[in-house]
This record gives sequence, C-alpha cells and structure tokens, in this order.
Amino acid sequence: MVEFLKEAANVRPSKRQLDWFELESYAFIHFGVNTFMDREWGDGTEDEAVFNPEKLDCDQWVEAIKSAGMKGMVLTAKHHDGFCLWPSKYTEHSVKNSPCKKDVVREAAEACKRGGIKFGFYLSPWDRNAKSYGTPEYNDYFCNQLTELLTEYGDIFYVWFDNACGEGPNGKKQEYDFPRYIELIRKYQPNAVIFNDFGPDVRWCGNEAGHCRHAEWSVIPSELCHFSKVQTGAGPMAQDGELGWLYNTEQELGTIANILYSKGLTFTPTEINMSIRPGWFWHEKEDPHSLERLFDTYLGSVGANACMHLNLPPNTDGLMAERDVKRLKEFGELLKKEFGSPVPAKVEKEADSFATQPVYTVTLEHPVSGIRYVELREDISKGQRIESFRITAESGSGSQYPLYQGTTVGNRKICQLQDPFADQNPLINDMEDGICRIRIQVTAARDEVWLKDVKIYG
Repeated sequence: MVEFLKEAANVRPSKRQLDWFELESYAFIHFGVNTFMDREWGDGTEDEAVFNPEKLDCDQWVEAIKSAGMKGMVLTAKHHDGFCLWPSKYTEHSVKNSPCKKDVVREAAEACKRGGIKFGFYLSPWDRNAKSYGTPEYNDYFCNQLTELLTEYGDIFYVWFDNACGEGPNGKKQEYDFPRYIELIRKYQPNAVIFNDFGPDVRWCGNEAGHCRHAEWSVIPSELCHFSKVQTGAGPMAQDGELGWLYNTEQELGTIANILYSKGLTFTPTEINMSIRPGWFWHEKEDPHSLERLFDTYLGSVGANACMHLNLPPNTDGLMAERDVKRLKEFGELLKKEFGSPVPAKVEKEADSFATQPVYTVTLEHPVSGIRYVELREDISKGQRIESFRITAESGSGSQYPLYQGTTVGNRKICQLQDPFADQNPLINDMEDGICRIRIQVTAARDEVWLKDVKIYG
C-alpha cells in the first residue's frame, strides 16, 4: 500500500501541462452561422450568406479577454454545422462563400499575437455538412482540415476536441481516429496542449456549468483517459473492468479507493468549462452571469487545481457585447482587488515535522485583524501528493483559532475565509490583538510534501 501511494505520488506532468497550469484562465469563442440564426446547433444546411459580421474586430475580443486576466483564446474554428471560419480548401461551407470573406481564424490569431495572449482552436469532429461523415474517408477529411489549422496560423497553444455526435440512434455512425489526430498535432505543434473528454493532456470536468469536484486530483486511473500513455504500472489491486462510472462530477477520481483498482495511472488534469451566458452562442435576450457566479467558478477551478475556460460569444456585429465587456472588466478588477496584494510574510517549514505531514509556519510582517484567503501551491513538477490539510491562526498572545480544513492542493488551492459578496463572514472572527502567524499542517500525503508557495491575503 505504501509503495503504491509513492508510485501515485510520483506520476508527473509534462512540460506542456505545467505551462498550461500557468495560464490559469483563458477564453472560449463560439462564433459562426449559429450566431446569426439564434441557435446552439446547426444542421449543416445553412446558407453561407447568413454569416456577415460587418464590424468584426478581434482586437476588441482580445482586450476584453485581457481585462478579465485571461491569457489565451480558443476559437471555435468549426462547430457541428461544419461551417469553417477559415477558407478551407476542403469544403465550400466556409467564410469564402460568405459576404464577410474574412479569414476569421487568421484575424483572431493575429489579434492574439498583437495583444500578447496565446491562440488555440476548437475543431468539432462532428460535421453535419461533410458528405463523407459516417465513412472511413471522413477521417482523411478531418485530418486535412486539422493540418490547415496547425500549419497556417502560427504557434498554437491549445487544440480542443470533444466526442460530440448528436446523430441519434438512426443517424450516421463515425469512428473518430483520435490517435491519428493527436499524432498530427504532435508533429506540427509539439508544444500544443490537447483537450479531449478523456485526455491526453487535459480532460473535461464532466459538466458545462462550471462545477468542480470537492477534491480535484490530476493523477487518475488511465482507463478514464483513453488517449493517454500510462505513466506507471498497474496498482497492486488492479483488475479488468470498466471505470467509466467514475467519470462524473460527483466522484473524486483520484482517491485511494479509485486508483487502487486502476490498470495504471496517468497525470491528466481537469478543465472547468462555463459560458458567461446561459448559451454558448450569442443570443440577444440572454444576459451575462453575475459577478458572484464568475468568482465562485474561479475559486472552484483556478483555486482548486484546475484551469478555467470561460466562453465569450461575439454578437452578430462580430463584437463582444457591451454588457459582457463590462462584466469581464468587473471580474478582472475583483481578482486584482482580492489577490493583487498578499500580506508580507515569512514562510518556514518546521524542522521536526514529518515529510508526509509537515507543518509550515507563516509569520506575518505586521499583525492583521482578519484573513480573507490562504493560498497554497504544491510543486507539482514532482507530482500531486497532499490529500488533506488544516489551517490555524495564532494571535500575538498565543491563542489559536481554526480557519480551514481542506483536501487536495495541487497546482493552486485558494482557501476562502471571507466571502466578498456576503454582508457577514461567519467563518472568521477578528482577534483582539491581531493575527500574527498562520500554521498550515498537512494531515495526509502520499509522499514527501513540497509546498513551493504560500500566500496570505488580508
């Protein structure tokens, strides 16, 4: 059992995954013929003439994205309707036959470069316009389009796939050749992170509502990541069987009980997906979600060992709507307010504490009357190891006050003690003589713990 836990603790991320974690949040752009037809899914029979964003301004998109602190953009280059936002040589269902004529993929890629953020794309495998869909030849068609995007638009930081197919029981059946798709990406864009429902680099959280798991593990059973290379051998209780039932939001995928029965383990972290509006494409009658909800999603993604992928749908003019731009700016300002100025402090690891249950003492430069957040970061380049921890505060007189009990840490854990939207904050009381020290005790870990950063926000 001990050896198995050490094995699990030492499954490590790739450089691509480490770079992805550093981005923390990035934008999803759903834009296409659906935008002009007030719907979410097209059927592939759309008249290309409907696509006519007369004020298209991708620089405006980038500025809105940056105002929220996001560091990248993933453009929906082709959705399920098969309409391509670039003049693909392999279909007539594209911008080349629209009044717009502009290569929107190029416009977006160049705007990202000017704005200093990264560019990626989503290419839907399900194509309701392609005549070859449902045949082996479709994989050739898809790979041809994928190659265009990989080779003609500069550096790509992210390629996003899903397993979408809404054909129904009597519809076309298409076997997607994901290993071939992945091979192409590795060939032409070796630094690009690949998202799919099941990996290889990043996996889906299991919903589109911005909900995360209570404890988010990056090391999970390889059975749940069909396109990942197994990075360790099988656990001591490994057995054949389908672990698909684990793939939902409620289950903690990387717990000991789950990984003990795995055939092997893989480092495949999760992405939290949500749209700023109820829909993924633009709908005039919809409004952006509240600032509170965006902030809560941020804490449950960036602050819980994941990244946040926020969808921002441009309108029929080809612009981000003013109310969406306003909400993004508010969101960015709130993040700066809450996390822009950590309390000066000195962090020390107690020398006599155990390697798997260390205690860290954070001595504040000046006593503070209250703590809003405690932020912890593991050095995940060595693996994810912490299973549980607790935090206490100590006053100048030596009295102690319990602040927080948590589970996993991973890349970044934000422990919220005060809610900026609440009139009262019952989770913390001010100490008369001020908080002078914070004590962080790891109560369970799979191997020696490496905390690379601790920040206090008062």
